[in-house]
Amino acid sequence: MSTPAPPVIELATYPGLDPRIVLLRAGEEVDAAFVRTQRFDLLIDTLSTPDDCRTALALLGSRFPDLGTRPLTIVNSHMDWDHFWGNAALAGRGPIIAHAAARDRLAAPAARQTLAQKQAEDPRFAGVTLVAPEITFDGGLQLDGGDLTIELIHTPGHTPDHLAVWIPEIRTCLAVDAVEMPIPEVWSRTPGDLHQLRASLARIQALDAAFVVTAHGRSCDPALVAGNIAYFDALEQRVAALATTAEAPAGHDLSGEGEALPLSPEGTGLRLEDLVSLPSGMDADTRAFYEGFHATNLAATLAARRQAPGAA
Repeated sequence: MSTPAPPVIELATYPGLDPRIVLLRAGEEVDAAFVRTQRFDLLIDTLSTPDDCRTALALLGSRFPDLGTRPLTIVNSHMDWDHFWGNAALAGRGPIIAHAAARDRLAAPAARQTLAQKQAEDPRFAGVTLVAPEITFDGGLQLDGGDLTIELIHTPGHTPDHLAVWIPEIRTCLAVDAVEMPIPEVWSRTPGDLHQLRASLARIQALDAAFVVTAHGRSCDPALVAGNIAYFDALEQRVAALATTAEAPAGHDLSGEGEALPLSPEGTGLRLEDLVSLPSGMDADTRAFYEGFHATNLAATLAARRQAPGAA
């Protein structure tokens, strides 16, 4: 199997987005974000490798020649590999902040297992070391940038440690992975994580943001939040309508007890494309990726149905 080409790093924005925000785009892999305030610069996520992060910082330095002389604060939105594996590039540059649950994730064996797997598959990750955040907090945290207020909002559900960033003066939410085009993924197949993700989506919607910037899917459209909420609402309603195996089409188990889940049977209305509109140009690999998200979301919804009062 050939090694995929590394992503091209570039600076990006969206029409109307405040110029104090610059996106650090690593191809189709992920977007990080840079915010310039009067008092300090803020980097939300560090991309997938130290080399990617250094390239992004060099591009920012061309845009902002005083970058190296101003205070820098780094926020790790969550401990998924494509969001924080670039931390080593920022040693000594400024404090790295994350939610307290990030330390638990980083200490878990899965963190090093993922790194070993990625390093075995792709030499691009050979220089990655896991660098922990230096400051963690429970609940939320507010940073005073002078002209801009930076509110770090705990938005669990996609992961236990997930943070979104709200900047009220410019009505902009950097939602990271809590909102995604076409759908976000719940952390596990358990009702608790599903409830948390849906609550986080509701919290972001309540901000009434003018811009909701995602880390994947290249979207800043606040309507995407309502679309993600509608997807989970429709999934819940269709699972409730087909709540028992007896009501399902022959041969399809909707109980959620087995590994096989009804992602494609005709007549169930539970396929991904039954619930959301997929971009016409979506390639097969990307579609399969989001069908995996849908499988997890469906399993969690089935589990929640089994726990609901009065469920069959």
